[in-house]
Order: sequence, then structure tokens, then C-alpha cells
Amino acid sequence: MATLVSDDSAGARRQRQAQRGLSRLLVRDVRKLRRLIIPSRLQETVPDWIEAVRAVVGEYGNASAAAAADFYEAERVAAEVTGRFTVPLLDPPPDEQVDNSLRWATKDLWPRDPDDPKTTAAQRAPLETRLDVAEKKAERVAQKLVTDQGRGTVQAAVQRDRMAVGYARAAALGACAFCRLLAARGMVYKQDTADFRAHDGCNCGVIPVFRGQRFELSAHAQEWDRLYREYAAPFPGDQLRRFRRAIAEHG
Repeated sequence: MATLVSDDSAGARRQRQAQRGLSRLLVRDVRKLRRLIIPSRLQETVPDWIEAVRAVVGEYGNASAAAAADFYEAERVAAEVTGRFTVPLLDPPPDEQVDNSLRWATKDLWPRDPDDPKTTAAQRAPLETRLDVAEKKAERVAQKLVTDQGRGTVQAAVQRDRMAVGYARAAALGACAFCRLLAARGMVYKQDTADFRAHDGCNCGVIPVFRGQRFELSAHAQEWDRLYREYAAPFPGDQLRRFRRAIAEHG
């Protein structure tokens, strides 16, 4: 008899809690590094800050990958599949990727001519405000990089494990419309694993599905699927906006 697996199983909830716990600790440590940025010496101190944040991202990314590997192995045992498999841990993102993301987060810090029509409202704000905004952007960027390493570990395992048939996206009840829409797709097969899309601050998880298992959407994901089919699916090109509105009105 096929075992049942869901995007809201006990294992999926534990994995989401583990990754969120890492994210909270990551944000705590990133905030401590703000002291490295000296407002009067941005050119000299922002690069030092980027280097320090990159090291923190690497540390927590490895922890995220290890937690994801433990989760995958536990799900494999629960599925009672045969054969041995060692989960390959995903490497940290390249330094260049991390640096580019953090430079994007801090791009509004630099002084600009307030009379230049190209200067945005954010760039005209007081420096302390710009520092606060940059810090929040950096936290979300770092969280995505770290969580992606865990998600990528599960995805890579699904691709390489002959007993895995695919994966599902697990989105929390408070997830954005974009994540809910993708979670409502249910299970996708392993050849589609490269299509997992996440945004800054995304907490979605990847749930492996093995041979002999039957995937079933959770009750809330089934409701998202219903809303999508009824209010958004018939309108190509406008589906996400209509789905977002359907959630607000009927969710």
C-alpha cells in the first residue's frame, strides 16, 4: 500500500521550523555586523562589512545544507525505500554572487546629487534611514542565500536518488501569493527540479517524494488550488494578480 506524503506533513513542518530557526540566528548575527559600517567612511567600511556578512552566510549556509540532508534521509527512511543513498551537500554560493547581492542591498547608501532627476526618493532619505533600509534588504538577501543552500541540497538529492520521483513545494499559511500559487501545483517530477523559484525572505521548503508514495496537497494548498482554478486560471497573463485578489477576498 502506498504511503501518503503531504506538503504539511510532520517532517515538512520540522524542516521548516529548523530552517526558520537558522534564519533567526542568521539575522541576529548579520545585525551585529552593522557596527562595521562607519557612515563617514562608507567607501572603506562597506567592503569590510560585505566580507564579514559573506563569511556568516557561508557558515549558516552549510548548516542549512546539513539540516536539509538530515531531513531528506529521515523522509527516505519514512518512505521505506530500498537501497542506500548519501545526500550530497550543496556548496555555498560563489563569493561573487554573495557580493553582488549585498552590493545591491546597499546601493542606495552612496551620496547622490539631490537635484539630479535620476536620484530616487530612497536615495534622498537621511543616511540613517538608508542604513536601516540597507540592513533589512541585506537580511532578506542573506536569508535567501542560506535557505537556498538547504533547498538546493534536497533538490540535488531528488535528482540523483534513483528512488526519488519528484518533489513538492511546501509554503506556510502566511506565504505570499506567488509561493502559494507554486505550492498548489503539487508534486513535480525530478526533471523539473531546476524550476524551484524563491524570492528574498522566502521560507518555502522542498518535500521529496519517493517510489511507492502518494503525494496529496494539504487542506490549505487544496484551497489555494481551488481559488486559482476558479478565479485565475482562465485569464492567461493576469493569473498572479487575480490569484492574489482571490486570496484577499476569499482566502
